[in-house]
Amino acid sequence: MTILHLTTDDVSLVLDARGGVLPAVVHWGAPLGDLSEEDLSELADAAVAPRANSTPDAPVPVALLPEAARGYQGRPGLRGHRAGTAWVPTFRVSDLRVAGSSVEILAEDPDALLHLEIVVELAPSGVLALRSRVTNDGTEPYTVDGLEAALPVPAQATELLDLSGHWARERHPGRRSFDLGTWSRESRRGRTGHDAATALLAGTAGFGFRRGEVWGLHVAWSGNHVTYAERMPEGTATLGGGELLLPGEVILAPGEEYASPWLYAVYSAHGIDGLSAAFHAWLRSRPAHPSSPRPVVLNTWEAVYFDHDLDRLRSLADVAARIGVERFVLDDGWFSHRRDDTAGLGDWYVDSSVWPAGLAPLISHVTGLGMRFGIWVEPEMVNEDSDLYRAHPDWVLGPGAGVLPPRARNQQVLDLNAPEAYAHILDRLDELLRDNDISFVKWDHNRDLVAAGHAGRAGVHGQTLAVYRLLDALRARHPDVEIESCSSGGARVDLEILARTDRVWASDSNDALERQTIQRWTALLLPPELIGSHVGPPTVHSSGRTQHLSFRFATALFGHFGIEWDIASASPPELAGLAAGIAFYRRVRGLLHTGTVVRADHPDPAAFVHGVVAPDRSAGVFAYVQLTTSARGVPAPMRLPGLAPDRRYAVTLVAPAGEPMTLGSGPVWTDRVLTGRVLAEVGLRPPILAPEQAWLVELTAVAPPGPPGAPAWSTGASGRARR
Repeated sequence: MTILHLTTDDVSLVLDARGGVLPAVVHWGAPLGDLSEEDLSELADAAVAPRANSTPDAPVPVALLPEAARGYQGRPGLRGHRAGTAWVPTFRVSDLRVAGSSVEILAEDPDALLHLEIVVELAPSGVLALRSRVTNDGTEPYTVDGLEAALPVPAQATELLDLSGHWARERHPGRRSFDLGTWSRESRRGRTGHDAATALLAGTAGFGFRRGEVWGLHVAWSGNHVTYAERMPEGTATLGGGELLLPGEVILAPGEEYASPWLYAVYSAHGIDGLSAAFHAWLRSRPAHPSSPRPVVLNTWEAVYFDHDLDRLRSLADVAARIGVERFVLDDGWFSHRRDDTAGLGDWYVDSSVWPAGLAPLISHVTGLGMRFGIWVEPEMVNEDSDLYRAHPDWVLGPGAGVLPPRARNQQVLDLNAPEAYAHILDRLDELLRDNDISFVKWDHNRDLVAAGHAGRAGVHGQTLAVYRLLDALRARHPDVEIESCSSGGARVDLEILARTDRVWASDSNDALERQTIQRWTALLLPPELIGSHVGPPTVHSSGRTQHLSFRFATALFGHFGIEWDIASASPPELAGLAAGIAFYRRVRGLLHTGTVVRADHPDPAAFVHGVVAPDRSAGVFAYVQLTTSARGVPAPMRLPGLAPDRRYAVTLVAPAGEPMTLGSGPVWTDRVLTGRVLAEVGLRPPILAPEQAWLVELTAVAPPGPPGAPAWSTGASGRARR
């Protein structure tokens, strides 16, 4: 056995695999450079903590899967038992396999009759992935109560930050001291949840978007889960997480195994933006990551709701095509008995009373206008008022035979653990996509899983795996169809569902003010091209606020842009502004969807400053967003970080969807050429904006003075500089 060093330019992980026990983490943090075996041995020995009074005689390092049997008194990595025995396993490593930046650890406990596999992978982006698998080698069942990896963080990580929220207000940050004890965030909603932590961050005092060291992790799982931070009096501090298993949910028969979700972790020496950059780079490196320009979407929900009429929808499509929309999505209400949200879920047949000729007339009209067609489904749910439920009332997740959980959104959860139910839904979706020219599916999931049992036992774990299988099977049959993860808006945003989908619907709120924070923190994990973001109507249905088009556009711009508004009733000036905004989005989306997300640590809490900078730092688009009335009579300068310090940038104010409303004179400057260092350290003076207004700035690198004929930098339609 040896000491392992996995490293990139931005992070190092050192594992002490000596002594035949599960490897302990010696260091996870700043890169350590090239280290010899002797260096690593010296490092591991120097990292051994002194023994405090009234503690075990031998040091207790933090293993990747902490073991109570070896004296660790925090949260154990594996919790389980065999009818009350084998409850404190002690693993010995039987094999250690290293391939590049991946490590596979095989271990066993011959007394507990358990076999363990731990996989550790460090991606070039700096994302660290961990996963464990336990196998029952005995002849009696083994109950798994938890299998959670843990990573230690150093003493200077003194603050915690994670996210919470509720419907239409997802992913809002909360910050607290990283004190002694355990901070645990548990989700028992059966889906990722509106209130999911998304990522748990520990950092140095006062860490921000652009400052401080940050250690963060994400549990990639779409069912019940837990993330935690734990600081022991002995000085050990850890971050960890995994699936939250309900009582008796995973009982392994002889030879069966249980695999934990992937735990993804990132270290950043450059604040939260560094952590986001690592996650974004990792997601963009996936073979299945969307690579084509993200099309402008029009979703029909807030335009027509359940009132489906072919002529009205054709007219809506005509207007959409005229202003530059590229994807037309028919939302809820197209299938049998679905005239409101009380009936029809599960009856996935085109409603002949509304669509006597099927969907073909609308689809052919949409595609004839040069747009692609998409459709809404909610295949995991069923209404009790449906033909499917009347025929198969037993196909529902519940606490026991004949007992239904409380209704939510007038619906129940279809039990996809039941092979017949799974096969039925797969066949219905397969036929829908096979018989219609559909290129996009908005996949919704509108309720929590409450008392969700299968065959008398807790069923969330099995349901989650069944949903993954369903998505995998559908993608295998229809590889060119894109799928959006929607769950009453943003209640299923995690990296495991995104292994099977092409974007998320960040929130059911199209309120641009709410969306500013929702999208800001969804981008903690996801790059803009994966975050569905739409321009809603002037008056927002979820909040009643009325907002200027320029503000709604500037908010939706920094995501996968779309519209959710009855644009057939919009005024000519509104349509002109929307068309100009769409043209601008189409021109810069190549930059927005490949560049680096930048969020300034702005001193005024009444305003946000954020943007995206091209990968080669040749261009950028930034927004100054006035959220509410400031305590400052004159706004603080808008500093623009992330640019090349010594490069010169042409700075241009842009207002494609209309000028924002100002309360005083505008800036005394118009267009300027400034260096990246000046823009980052001094910044620009924004105008005094009214609340809920945004000011957009476009930057393009210009060539330094040179001989006649020297090429000039310009920004092409992709948003990337060329010469």
